[in-house]
Parts: sequence; C-alpha cells; structure tokens
Amino acid sequence: MLDKYFNITGSGSTLKTEIIAGITTFMTMAYILAVNPDILSATGMDKGAVFTATALSAIVATLFMALVAKLPFALAPGMGLNAFFAFTVVLGMGYSWQFALTAVFIEGIIFLLLTAFNIRELIVNSIPLNLKHAVSGGIGLFIAFIGLKNAGIVVDNPATLVSLGSMKDPAVIVGLVGIVITGVLLARKMKGALLIGILASTVLAVILGVAHLPEGYKFISIPPSIEPVFFKFDFSNIFSLDMAVVLFTFLFVDMFDTVGTLIGVASKADMLDEEGRVPRVKQALFADAIGTFFGAIFGTSTVTTYVESAAGVAEGGKTGMTALSTAAMFAIALLFAPVFVMIPGAATAPALVIVGLFMLSPIFKIDLNDYTEAIPAFLTIIMMPLTFSIAEGIVFGMLSYVVLKLLTGRYKEVKPIMYVIVILFLIKFYI
Repeated sequence: MLDKYFNITGSGSTLKTEIIAGITTFMTMAYILAVNPDILSATGMDKGAVFTATALSAIVATLFMALVAKLPFALAPGMGLNAFFAFTVVLGMGYSWQFALTAVFIEGIIFLLLTAFNIRELIVNSIPLNLKHAVSGGIGLFIAFIGLKNAGIVVDNPATLVSLGSMKDPAVIVGLVGIVITGVLLARKMKGALLIGILASTVLAVILGVAHLPEGYKFISIPPSIEPVFFKFDFSNIFSLDMAVVLFTFLFVDMFDTVGTLIGVASKADMLDEEGRVPRVKQALFADAIGTFFGAIFGTSTVTTYVESAAGVAEGGKTGMTALSTAAMFAIALLFAPVFVMIPGAATAPALVIVGLFMLSPIFKIDLNDYTEAIPAFLTIIMMPLTFSIAEGIVFGMLSYVVLKLLTGRYKEVKPIMYVIVILFLIKFYI
C-alpha cells in the first residue's frame, strides 16, 4: 500500500531506504528539539511547553509534506527565525512573546493566501535554472559550515571572523572522528552510513563527556503540556509599524529559506524537470504555511523546510515516505525526549559536513562560460555560508543576475516577476 501510494519502486527506491533516509533526516535536525525551547525560553516562554510545541508543529507540517506533496523534505521551527523572534522582537524591541507569536500566526495566514493564489509558486519558477543549481551548491557549503561550527572545528575570531578551533577539544575530536568513520562507511558503500556515523559519534561523545546519558537513566517521559503557550496571542498592536516590520522580516526570510531549500535539495535529488521546476511545489509550499499557522497556535516560532532534509536525500530518500518516517520520529521523540535531546551537535556535525559535499554536485551543470550566469551563481554559492543565510545568498544571486542582464542588453532573458522580486529585495535592505 505504501509502495503504491508513494510510488517508491517507481522512484527507484525501496521502503527500507526511505525509512533509513527519514530517520537520518530526523537525527540531523533533532537538535531543534533542544535548541528551540532554549532560545524561546529567553523570552519567558515555558521551556517544556515549547519543546512539545516544537515537536507537534514539526509533525503536522512534515506529515502534510509526506502525504500531500509526497516529497522527502522535513519541516520544523527554523533556526534564525527563532532567534529573531526572541532576541530582536521580544528582548530587542521590547514586545511580549505573545506579540511575536501573533506576528507568526498572521504570517502563516498570509503564506496560505500567497500559496493558494500561486504567488509563491510563481516566485519559485521564476528563478533561472543556473541559479537553482547554484542554490544547491551554496546550501552544501552552508550546512557543512554549520556542521563544522557545531563541532567547534571552526570558531569565531574577532580578528579574522573565523578560525580553527582547538584540536584538544573533545567536541572537535568527536566531529573529526565522526567524519572519518562516515567517510570510510561511504567509501565501502555501506547503507545508512550517515545514520551509523551519527550513532557512532554519539557513543564517542558520551565516552569523552561531550554528551551525557539522561539523569537517572530515565529514557522515557510524558511530554510537557503546551497549555502555557497554546493560543496565546496579542492582537493589540497588529496595525503598528513595528508589526509591519516584524511581519515583513518573517515573511521574507521564511519565503526564501524555504524556496532555497526546496530548489537546492530537489536539484541534488535530480527531481527538477526539464524547465527546472520542483514537482508538486505548491503542495510543498502549503506544508510550511500550514506548519507556521499551527505552530503559532501550538506556541512556537516560524516553521520552515529544513536544509537537513538533504541528509535523507543523500541516503537515497526520494518520496514522501522519507518525510513520513521523519514525522514518525518526531512523534516518538515526544516520549523519548531525554534520548534525542542528548545527541550533541558534534555528533550530527559529520553528517552535515558530508552532505555538504553531496550537495555540490549540481554546480557542474552551471554554465561558467557566460559571466551573466556564472557570476550570479558564484555569488549565490559563496554568500550563503558567509552571511549564514540561505535567503541572503538568493538575494545576492538574483540581484546580480538582473543587473548583469540589464547592463549587457539581455533584459529579455529576465522574467517579469524577477523585477518585482528585486524591488522587494531593495526595500528589505533599507526598511
């Protein structure tokens, strides 16, 4: 039944491969179950309630992606957006977390409308094919950078921005050993290499004291109640200028993070059609809109498609069965929270670094002889890790694409919607 519904065999995959791929995706993004509550609790939100809200929003959105869009992508509250929620809107601008949740709720409604009227799909399809391939490469460098950062292999430096971490740091040792283990397994064509690498790295992390077994070896617990954050909205300032600014930022970052992830991972999975379009993209875009809408009701920040979905695709995931497996893992995580929360960033870092390598393959399809195509593609790739944002990488790529085409007299190659998007980008820079 599952094979027929998801067309697993027809996609060149197997049920076992899809399940392993889904579990791998979950393992690479399980950190959000620990990180999101930690970040949002800085605003005064109940940490336990946010944990449950995080898992529930991921389940709802990823199930929609699995059963309706039938694509191997997972969703959860997005990193960056949760920091903007907590540290800019609440702690910086001085608004309550209820105000911020209201902004996320309204964003979800707007996204539902934009998706229903095909506006988001129009934006996705307007991005040139070379830029779509570049997005995959940029995401590869970006998530590899995240992995290196999570393991402490790359650290911040006030003089040079980044530098090499201490090779004596146990977390660094876990990350480096994990990369070697995963690399050897891949070279030997071992199925589930990324997942095995994460598990092996977690065991080493426990041995070296980077991770700790749950207190009292309590591996199962009842999920905390979401009552403290459930449906807690504040509509008293929805017509203020600050609300407009907050809404625009949420919309912009989520819009292009999701678009970038869908395009990049679909390109890597060779899912794009002859015109570079993502299959069932409208349903996929509905998934994050629904996730954001219900996530706000549950009590968490904006839900977006996760770039870590690339880990599952790299394991061979091709259908919605992969996403269904990931959603199931989030459901299990509600009961086994102590187990999943103990997996440190250093243990998932090797998978992210290796997946970063996998994501580079579409760049061979980029036309490097046409500088009006090559320069925007390069800026897209390089700006994602350097700005720590998929959205900003797309901004630089699309802006440079339009400018170069205009100044070289090739403006007819630019789709009309691209001009509108570029104007919005410029507004975003100066708002």
